[in-house]
Amino acid sequence: MLYRIAADAVILIHFAFIVFALAGGMLVFKWRWMMWLHIPAAIWAAVIIMFGWICPLTPLENMLRQAAGVEAYTSGFIERYLLPAIYPSGLDRGEFIVMGIMVIAINVIVYALLYRKPKI
Repeated sequence: MLYRIAADAVILIHFAFIVFALAGGMLVFKWRWMMWLHIPAAIWAAVIIMFGWICPLTPLENMLRQAAGVEAYTSGFIERYLLPAIYPSGLDRGEFIVMGIMVIAINVIVYALLYRKPKI
C-alpha cells in the first residue's frame, strides 16, 4: 500500500515538474530568484524530450509500482500519461524534437517579456 502511494506521489511530482518547466518562468515575474531553479528545469525538460531520454522519475515510479505488486510500464512518463490524453496516436522522433523546441520557445518568450518589464 505504501509503495503504491509513493508511486502515485512520484506521478504528481513528475507532473508538477513538467508544469514548472513549461510555465515556471511566470513565477520569475514575482520572485526573480526562481529563475535559478526554472532555467535548469526547462533545459532539462527540453533535453529529455528532444533526445528521447527517460526521466529518472520514471524508473523510480516503476520500481515502486513493482514493489507494490502493480505492473510497471516500459515507456516514459509523457508517453504513458500525457500523450494518450493529448494525442490519439504515438508521436515520431521529429514530433518530440518539436515539443522540446516548444518548451524552449515558450520560456524564451516569457523571459523576453520579463526582461522588457520595468523593474520596480
